[in-house]
Amino acid sequence: MDWDARTYDRVMAPQAEWGEAILARLPLRGDEVALDAGCGSGRVTRLLLDRLPCGRVYGVDQSPAMLAVAAEQLASYGDRVRLIQGDLVTLQLPEPVDAIFSNATFHWITDHDRLLRNLYRLLAPGGVLVAQCGGAGNIDRVMACANAAMARSPFRERATPAVQTWRFADAGETRALLRQAGFDPADAWLSPAPASFPDRASYATFLRTVVLRPYLDRLPEALHQAYVEAVVDEAERSGLGHVVDYIRLNLSARRPLQEQPAHI
Repeated sequence: MDWDARTYDRVMAPQAEWGEAILARLPLRGDEVALDAGCGSGRVTRLLLDRLPCGRVYGVDQSPAMLAVAAEQLASYGDRVRLIQGDLVTLQLPEPVDAIFSNATFHWITDHDRLLRNLYRLLAPGGVLVAQCGGAGNIDRVMACANAAMARSPFRERATPAVQTWRFADAGETRALLRQAGFDPADAWLSPAPASFPDRASYATFLRTVVLRPYLDRLPEALHQAYVEAVVDEAERSGLGHVVDYIRLNLSARRPLQEQPAHI
């Protein structure tokens, strides 16, 4: 199931706020070539382009629906932005990039070792990686509510088996993978970022559009709305209320200007 990109663009206030904060950590002169790794609907890509008045951006995403909305949003930037449908683990670009930015994407990729090695390869020497995604403990309480609802009728009888969709890595593991990929310096840390919603309706829309997609993929479409309502009921009953208990994994790393010689 592809994303509902227009609704996502409308409800992505938490992701937009994170994107602004991540961009503030990205050192830019304004003339670099950058990769937005998981550009989504293009809302934060626009902020990146505005930081690069003399530069260019490759926006990459796997979702055709997201890229269609991004193309509309970013049309005024002309050839300063190129949108590509692709997998970040195997992505190839026509040139090295000076900076890689990513917001709320890496947790959708389960092989972080291959991901970080490929991002390292895409960077020019001296290039920087600044990113954020879901980290260890991310949405634990929401998932508990989602699992409790899925265990009840009529959902349990109609659900297909669960598959691994997310990887919420911890900071220590991520630092090690960054260094193994070749990044130096390399840092990673966790930060809580709970998102609260003003009412049941906005919470349900956000859960359906952003958080519960792997659960909805397991159910026939006729049960989607009932399932979302059941999860919201569980959240209210458990004391979580209308909150998504986000925990973000932050990454900050650089490809060295000179590669270290291999020890033989």
